[in-house]
Amino acid sequence: MGVSDFNLSGEQKRNIEHFASVVRLAMADNVITEGEEKLLKRLANRFHILEEKYKEILKNPSEYSTHTPHNYNERIEHLYDLGKMVYADENVSGDEAKVLRSICVGLGFPLNNVEKVVDETIHLILNNNDLEDFTKAIKYVNRI
Repeated sequence: MGVSDFNLSGEQKRNIEHFASVVRLAMADNVITEGEEKLLKRLANRFHILEEKYKEILKNPSEYSTHTPHNYNERIEHLYDLGKMVYADENVSGDEAKVLRSICVGLGFPLNNVEKVVDETIHLILNNNDLEDFTKAIKYVNRI
């Protein structure tokens, strides 16, 4: 984390931490494919991450902690972004699924239900569900 990170607003910091989680997932197989790069660029734009910060995060995403939103809907939205990254290269590797499970725990999903949540996430993304349908299905699988 650079010195400039100390002057970030809370929202900017959370966006960077979430983006770094997505980058960690993209790098789970040690390769960022063209599809993953397109998604990363789109997310960086959505989160207002400048090119210099983008490159810094790509270089060392593990330098950033995983942000766990307090709001359940935000956690599901983060999971949706992560699920999109898993399938950005149109292939779900075992390493990516493993990283996704670990990030799910970091997002606050219960340990005893992480497998179901990850399986459902992958299934929903493979079937091209939008965020609204994704949210409904995850809430059904992970009732709180």
